[in-house]
Amino acid sequence: MSRRVVAHPILGDLIEEEVIEFEFEGLKLKALKSDTIASALISNGIDIFGFSESGKPKGFFCAIGKCSSCLVVVDGVPNVRACITPVRDGMRVERQKGKGKPVW
Repeated sequence: MSRRVVAHPILGDLIEEEVIEFEFEGLKLKALKSDTIASALISNGIDIFGFSESGKPKGFFCAIGKCSSCLVVVDGVPNVRACITPVRDGMRVERQKGKGKPVW
């Protein structure tokens, strides 16, 4: 079941665009070319993007790149802000474990 918004009360019907594939924790997932990592993960039913040092789940929070709640590892690079980073075809995304500070 997709959690993607397909009809919006103000924007109207949202037109589908090019579909790409990326990998999350070894799973092949689909995304729209204009998605951020966060919107692609959420539309695929994934809410937990990482874990704090104490093991508490972290995910989508501010949506503007100001907090560190959505940090993920992308192609081996840690501390990537999922809410503002565009998803790419073939990208490998993993949950970030432990404390991280965003790379500004």
